[in-house]
Amino acid sequence: MEPNLESDLLRTFVAIAEAGSFTNAADDVKRTQSAVSMQMKRLEDIVGETLFVRQARGVSLTQPGKKLLTDSRRIIALLDQTQAVLRGEQLNGHIKVGIPAEYGLTVLPNVLGKFATSNPGVEITVRCGASDDHSAALYSGELDMAVLFEESVRPDSEVLTSDPTVWVTSSVYCTHELEPVPVAIYERGCWCRDWALKSLDQQGQDYRIAFTSDNADALQAAVTSGLAIAPMSRSNIPQGCRELTREDGFWNYLISNVVLRYRAGLASDVADGMAAAIREAFAGN
Repeated sequence: MEPNLESDLLRTFVAIAEAGSFTNAADDVKRTQSAVSMQMKRLEDIVGETLFVRQARGVSLTQPGKKLLTDSRRIIALLDQTQAVLRGEQLNGHIKVGIPAEYGLTVLPNVLGKFATSNPGVEITVRCGASDDHSAALYSGELDMAVLFEESVRPDSEVLTSDPTVWVTSSVYCTHELEPVPVAIYERGCWCRDWALKSLDQQGQDYRIAFTSDNADALQAAVTSGLAIAPMSRSNIPQGCRELTREDGFWNYLISNVVLRYRAGLASDVADGMAAAIREAFAGN
């Protein structure tokens, strides 16, 4: 008899794929690292494929692993949705959520997707953009809740995590060594732009603004291509790039608080459920 493909194995597999390492995934699934390793050995034996490539700083997926990840997420979502239906735990309603562009492709989409599949009766509208825009949208009622960057935490904000804003350069092109150093910054005025220019002056850097955009992905592209250095969240440093340190002459960084804020008067089970899902996203990162 062929061994069964257990959902518990798939959940651990997905946790490893999302965390990028067995160690981090072990914390997420509340198991020891050895237990997680044994689970993945069993899973690889069942599917008859190698699922991970071990690297110096974690693991990456093989081609069979990437295919299994897609199928695993679909299976887990269906199981969670079915369980919610049987328990009568599904929510119904509408929620409008704002998320920072910096997290548009990383932390939050997976959690928002899981919430949506577990609660198909909830209509979710997501706006991905700048914190200043989201803050204004909360005030006007265009958004129900939003994840924001705040330098100083407001009394009505709930701190989710701290994600320092640092200077980032290409590890390949070493753009920071150019004189004057080319800089990529946000085009419109905001606290991140203000801090970036102030920090360069404080550090005595001879610089020129080489690239401006209000799109976080565009700033990432400017750095990875070697066009410029840029300020960005430490958690958002792209592959092939690194944080500039005191040894590089960049000693200044900004403690950025990632917070959750609601529109005034918001109170609903849907909002509570979404807030719990967002907290979970940051608790594991």
